Amino acid sequence: MKNVIIMGAAGRDFHNFNVFFRDNRQFHVTAFTATQIPDIEGRRYPAVLAGELYPDGIPIHAEEDLSRLIREEKVDQVFFSYSDTPHAYVMHQASLVQAAGASFVLLGPDETMIKSSRPVVSVCAVRTGCGKSQTTRKIALLLKEKGRRVVAIRHPMPYGDLARQAVQRFAAYEDMIKHECTIEEMEEYEPHIKNGIVVYAGVDYGAILKQAEQEADIVLWDGGNNDIPFYRPDLEIVVVDPHRPGHEILYYPGETNFRRADVLVINKMDTAPAEGVAEVKANIQRFNPSAVVVEANSTIHVPEGDEIAGKTVLVVEDGPTLTHGGMKYGAGIVAAEKYGAAHIVDPRPSAVGSIKATLEKYDHLDRVLPAMGYGDEQMAELAETIDRIECDLVVSGTPIDLGRRIKTNKRILRVNYDLEEIGIPDLKEILKDF
Repeated sequence: MKNVIIMGAAGRDFHNFNVFFRDNRQFHVTAFTATQIPDIEGRRYPAVLAGELYPDGIPIHAEEDLSRLIREEKVDQVFFSYSDTPHAYVMHQASLVQAAGASFVLLGPDETMIKSSRPVVSVCAVRTGCGKSQTTRKIALLLKEKGRRVVAIRHPMPYGDLARQAVQRFAAYEDMIKHECTIEEMEEYEPHIKNGIVVYAGVDYGAILKQAEQEADIVLWDGGNNDIPFYRPDLEIVVVDPHRPGHEILYYPGETNFRRADVLVINKMDTAPAEGVAEVKANIQRFNPSAVVVEANSTIHVPEGDEIAGKTVLVVEDGPTLTHGGMKYGAGIVAAEKYGAAHIVDPRPSAVGSIKATLEKYDHLDRVLPAMGYGDEQMAELAETIDRIECDLVVSGTPIDLGRRIKTNKRILRVNYDLEEIGIPDLKEILKDF
C-alpha cells in the first residue's frame, strides 16, 4: 500500500478520490492539500464520504505544508488534482514534490471519467472566463427546444459542509438559498434556473449522476475552470478565448481539453484583436485540425444602458475570470465602454477585508472589482467596499442579479451576455447531427 497526498482546491481532488482512491486498497490517502479557495484547509473530508477505509475522514491541509507532510507521513506519491494553472507552475510543484522524495502523478481521463447511461454533452474551456457558461446555456436551450429533458451537472464548488453538499439539486432560486450558495455558485446556477433547466452539483459525482439520470434524456456537463469532464462525453465541446491567444497550449489541463475537443468554439470574435484570432486558428490547425470550429460573438446588452453615458461607474466582474482566469476585464468593462461611461473607478483605495487582500494578491486588477463571495462575511465585505466607493452607478458583469444577493446603497445595472454564432457550422447544426 502506497501513502499518497492529493493536491487540490475543493473540486477535482475530491472527485479523483471518490472514483479512484476511495475503495482502492493499493493506496492510503494521508491528506488533501488545498489552495486557490479560502478557508478550505483545516477541515476534514468527512468519513461519510470517504468510505470504510477512512473511518475518521481525511485531513485537509494548506498546500504550503506539502513538503513537511511528505516527510512526516512518509508519502510515496503526490497526485496533482486542480486546474487552470500554467504548465510551468505544474512542473514547479512537481519539482517541489520530487525534492521531498515523492513521485508526482497526474491521473488521466480514462481513470477519472464516469460513464453515464444517458448521452453526455460536455462544455469545457481552455481557461476560466472564455464564455463556457453562455455556451452551456445556449446548448441547454437548443436541446430543450427539441423536447429533450436536459439536466446540467456543474463542476463542483463545495465550500461549505461537504457531507450535506454531497448531492445538490437546484430548480428554483430558493434552492440556492437553502444550500447557502456562494456568489460563485449562484453565478453558474441562476442563469440555468431562469431558463427552466435543473442543475445538479455537489461532491459525490457518482451519486449525483445516478439521481440526475432519473430525470434526464441528455446530461449536459457544465465544466469549471479549464478542467476536463468528470463524465465520459459523447460530444466534447471546448471554448477558446482569442483575447488570450496561446493560452490554449500554455495551461493545465486546458491544453488537454484543446487537444481532445470534437468541437472548438472561438468566442468573443466581436471584441478580440485580429491577430489573436489568427493565433488561435493557427494553433487549432497545429494541435487539433480534425475539430469542428464554431466562430461566435459574445453579445453584450444592458437594458438600462443609456443611463451609463457620461457617468462615473464602478465595474464589478465575475470573480474567477479575474483571479484564476487572469483577465484584467470582463463583460462589465466592455459594457461600460460601449455605453459611454465617462470614468471607471479604481476600487482599490476603498476595498476592505478579504476584498482588499484579493486586490493586493491579483495586482493586475486596477479598474474592476471581482465579485468575491465565498461566505457571508466576504459578501458583507464586498457590499461594504461598494458602499465606500464614490460613483454614480455600478455596472455588474457577473451572470447573477448581484443586487438580489447583497444589499448596497448603489444602483446596480446588470450586463446580459449571450453566445451568438457566426455563420455555419453553428451549435444547432452540430446538435442536430449529434
